[in-house]
Amino acid sequence: MASPANVALRQVSRLPSRRLSSSSFFIRTASHFRATAAKQAARRCYVSESKPDKAQVSIDTAIRADQKAFTAQTGILPENAKMPGTGMSADVMMSPAAGILKQATVMDEGIRPIYLDMQATTPTDPRVLDAMLPFFTGLYGNPHSRTHAYGWETEKATEQAREHVANLIGADPKEIIFTSGATESNNMSIKGVARFFGRSGKKKHIITTQTEHKCVLDSCRHMQEEGFEVTYLPVQNSGVVDLKELEAAIRPDTALVSIMTVNNEIGVIQPMEEIGKLCKAKKTFFHTDGAQAVGKMPISVDKWNVDLMSISAHKIYGPKGIGACYVRRRPRVRIDPIISGGGQERGLRSGTLAPALVVGFGEACRIAKEEMPYDSKRIQMLSDRLLQGLLSLEHTSQNGDPKRFYPGCVNVSFAYVEGESLLMALKDIALSSGSACTSASLEPSYVLRALGNSDESAHSSIRFGIGRFTTESEIDYVLKAVKERVTFLRELSPLWELVQDGIALDSIEWSQH
Repeated sequence: MASPANVALRQVSRLPSRRLSSSSFFIRTASHFRATAAKQAARRCYVSESKPDKAQVSIDTAIRADQKAFTAQTGILPENAKMPGTGMSADVMMSPAAGILKQATVMDEGIRPIYLDMQATTPTDPRVLDAMLPFFTGLYGNPHSRTHAYGWETEKATEQAREHVANLIGADPKEIIFTSGATESNNMSIKGVARFFGRSGKKKHIITTQTEHKCVLDSCRHMQEEGFEVTYLPVQNSGVVDLKELEAAIRPDTALVSIMTVNNEIGVIQPMEEIGKLCKAKKTFFHTDGAQAVGKMPISVDKWNVDLMSISAHKIYGPKGIGACYVRRRPRVRIDPIISGGGQERGLRSGTLAPALVVGFGEACRIAKEEMPYDSKRIQMLSDRLLQGLLSLEHTSQNGDPKRFYPGCVNVSFAYVEGESLLMALKDIALSSGSACTSASLEPSYVLRALGNSDESAHSSIRFGIGRFTTESEIDYVLKAVKERVTFLRELSPLWELVQDGIALDSIEWSQH
């Protein structure tokens, strides 16, 4: 079997010679590869005591040691050496986190649009990436392998991440079930509870609202096909559910109430504590889609009497492809798993966990909890600045309750402007006219329609998402650009001319051809 040093040497030697900075650098680099591989081979000849608490690796120390060894072998500082065939400096290759971020910064500068679509996804926090990278290479053990150090070290990391997720919502770590994201968590909660309690035939009713995320609505429709009855509660013009209507809708055979915490399109915050008390009094399980709320506002599942909560990592500056479902243990919530297999995650969600994603999720939750007071104040300040500027334009209005909304989600209607046309005119700003999951549809937002907005109003709405890395200068640029382009598009509209002339559009009788 070929040694790592020889393999690396052959790979580097195949690169075109014109890309090498010098032949002496190539020789020194190859020697460094051989020396490093020899040291690693020597280290692997010894067997240490196999105990879980001994399964620790300091990645930062290993990176610094590699850099010192490279300098000692070649006499060249890593930042001054170019790696053959890549154009990257050696310090980039030795410290992937720093290198990738450095390259991304260079790529982003002056090229990509300003990002204000934080409800669709958030950029990965560099600290999250730093925490994840070791688990793509050296720490690659299966966290479910209980017989050796490789499994122990990744299991310890995943359990620590589970604690970070639990601490963010005031839960017990044992109540956190890792999933692929909030969509899976929503499916697991709704279908799992309904199927478990529906087997007896005593509880065959589900309640949700008309403004829920599409995956919740589709899960409920799926349960209708299985014989369940679903009540889709309307919301008030503010987007907030009417508690009296909810109380009247709960029946003795209601198995589950599912109402999202923060709406993904208009940012409206539902009265979670009051809903939780009502469900507890009616002895009905309460599920909430917390994807847009977790990490952005204080949450206590016990205070809210929440029985199940869906969470997504990439909404809080973590990686995509990982999320969690909070499932209360006392009193125990019984659900039928929708994925069967090895019995991982308390038997509720089988499948091997991805340690890198789980660790990144946990780190994102840790940072969110630690920096929530600062982030909240800063996002509130940027939101006030944005809203004040947007609403200073005539014939603009905010969608949703202006007093009960998450400030990082601002949804505004610009009358007499087609929303898609405005998005096309704002190509230098990444915005959305609604949920990313339904952005391919030309239909007006069902959320805005549920608020009582007309098709025209719904079509003229834009969602602005503000996050941790949004700057004041970006907000100022967006305000200037929106004002200019809204004015330009309105001047192209014949309806705008009529409005400027004081003609009420409702009074016009349109002829049909």
